Amino acid sequence: MSSVNELYQQLILDHNKNPRNCRHMDHPTKIAEGYNPLCGDHFTVFLEMDGDTIKDVSFQGAGCAISKASASMMTTAVKGVKKAEAEDLFQKFHTLVTRGMKSAVEDDIEELGCLGALAGVSEFPARIKCASLAWHALHGALASEDSKVVTTEE
Repeated sequence: MSSVNELYQQLILDHNKNPRNCRHMDHPTKIAEGYNPLCGDHFTVFLEMDGDTIKDVSFQGAGCAISKASASMMTTAVKGVKKAEAEDLFQKFHTLVTRGMKSAVEDDIEELGCLGALAGVSEFPARIKCASLAWHALHGALASEDSKVVTTEE
């Protein structure tokens, strides 16, 4: 295993064991639930918006190591950013996990930073849904005027 792959694996394991922003939010502006019926992963994403900025973000739920790590990494990446920036990150991340590192634009890889650790899931189609579940919930919450959105990955 290359040193970069080993570092990425350690990053995913760390976010799984010590997830960041894994908590219920008392007064969210938006809530979205993501559910993958194929494996049972289920997460709720909570957003506190301040105008067009994600003031705070958290998640709760249960899932495999990849889905939990991805949710944790997502919350650290989007906290404090504008809605448009979060949507842009969603698109870049989705491209990365569905098409892999080779098809991603170099600037996008740099912008994604540690999220690049999840690029390897593109080689395992069943794991793509794991890595993108919380992101789809975030995307749904940002796009919705309602406070609750349910995304079902089939």
